[in-house]
Amino acid sequence: MNYPVIPIAVLEVSSKQRKRQAPKGRRVDPVALADVQRLLGTESRQADLLIEHLHKLQDHFGHLSAAHLAALAQEMRLAQTEVYEVATFYHHFDVVKEGEAAPAPLTVRVCDGLSCEMAGAQDLLAKLPGLLGRDIRVIAAPCIGRCEQAPAAVVGQNPVPNATCEAVMATVATGAVKHVPEGFVDFAAYQAAGGYALLQQCVSGEKDVEAVIKIMEDSGLRGLGGAGFPSGRKWRIVKAEKGPRLMAVNIDEGEPGTFKDRVYLERDPHRFLEGMLIAAWAVGIETIYIYLRDEYHGCRSMLEAELIKLRASPLMAGMPAVELRRGAGAYICGEESAMIESIEGKRGMPRLRPPYVAQVGLFGRPTLEHNFETLYWVRDILEKGGEWFASHGRNERKGLRSFSVSGRVKVPGVKLAPAGITIRELIEEFCGGMLDGQTFYAYLPGGASGGILPATMGDIPLDFDTLQPYGCFIGSAAVMVLSDKDTATDAARNMMRFFHHESCGQCTPCRVGTAKAAHLMAQPKWDLPLLADLSLVMRDASICGLGQAAPNPMDCVVKYFPHELA
Repeated sequence: MNYPVIPIAVLEVSSKQRKRQAPKGRRVDPVALADVQRLLGTESRQADLLIEHLHKLQDHFGHLSAAHLAALAQEMRLAQTEVYEVATFYHHFDVVKEGEAAPAPLTVRVCDGLSCEMAGAQDLLAKLPGLLGRDIRVIAAPCIGRCEQAPAAVVGQNPVPNATCEAVMATVATGAVKHVPEGFVDFAAYQAAGGYALLQQCVSGEKDVEAVIKIMEDSGLRGLGGAGFPSGRKWRIVKAEKGPRLMAVNIDEGEPGTFKDRVYLERDPHRFLEGMLIAAWAVGIETIYIYLRDEYHGCRSMLEAELIKLRASPLMAGMPAVELRRGAGAYICGEESAMIESIEGKRGMPRLRPPYVAQVGLFGRPTLEHNFETLYWVRDILEKGGEWFASHGRNERKGLRSFSVSGRVKVPGVKLAPAGITIRELIEEFCGGMLDGQTFYAYLPGGASGGILPATMGDIPLDFDTLQPYGCFIGSAAVMVLSDKDTATDAARNMMRFFHHESCGQCTPCRVGTAKAAHLMAQPKWDLPLLADLSLVMRDASICGLGQAAPNPMDCVVKYFPHELA
């Protein structure tokens, strides 16, 4: 077949006509771009600040529009898919697609965690929409870290403890109420009482690094975020890695039932900051990143103000830079590698290990990762000696534990008690006993993932390693107490709904397993063989602790509360 010969000049013209008039992808609206540039101001556009910049847009406009996301991507030189996948991963970002209506200008979140559910959260969720009207969005939210104030709600960014419909409506009407917790110790008061003297001794050479690490090892202090890894040993491991080394501090306590970090942070933030700086000095840290959960808006404002005072002090001469990063509503970011991904501006998805965070962590550098409360105890241990901390304890256990106690007790709250105390002792000696007219029935010794035990097993010492033989663990010591008005079955259902909601979706066993288990557990009669199979697969094949521990409450119901399933 003979093809016609097309002159080269014609081909060149045709090629020019087909040239794109704009880059591939969504066109960037100049008005949206101006909005983004104005909000970001002179701040860096580096990729790890993506979540921080998304917060600026969310806070200002009340949602994230497609136009603003496209403009932010261009301004930060990121692919639009990168920005979109991060924005849609976190619960506190409201992404509005083209053609969709923006959400109501004000959102009321009502916690539906177990302690709040027992205290009447579902009643609030049923009544508030009708009372507040269409201009206010009312949604259920996973644990907001105020279990001792159940039921708890948040109006915008303002918490409502012991919430009633009237209290929520009043907060909506009056707006933010600045509240300084009783006994709050600011920078001046902390320093006047001897604070930061220990840090100065370390920096001046009066304290020896090796001696400090040895005291930490002798104290027996273990990570108090849940994993329980020996703190002194962690310092030594990271210090042995080639620098530069970084530090990541986890204040993203999203485990239902946990609120100890918030309580300590609200009252004595500099005790934590001094411990953090001493750890950084001992290990040789270049930069510190503090990751604070978004639900703690008041804590963030306070911590920002106190960090400004600290940075302006001569104390920080030669100290590492400290950056405060804001979470965005994702329980999974309490897992250390997921938190690191989030600090880097990405979706909070756990990493496969090895390599471990101590070797290849934040920005690919060796990273010392610590929970807030672990660092909170550093000053006391170094001043009083490792033997002081180890001298506390009951039932042959050593140390102190900060128990977050909620549920059917008269006096919930953070209870500093000896490690190894039993739940019965904790309730009677520290919580004023059970609520009037209610009988102790069951307890969750370690939050949502720590399992459920009956009151008949109330004499087990509460500490690391003591609960594992019973299919439970202490985790971050979040203790939720059930009475004869509750059932372990309903508690397990609540926990599994939480895990399904919070699964990052990266691995099939967790993503599908939690969804399937929640569906099966919602049925009047449980399919026990199928649930057993699901439990086995989730434990053996999930990437991180969320999927591995999610079956614990379900399995405990089957093992210890068979009468509820009959």
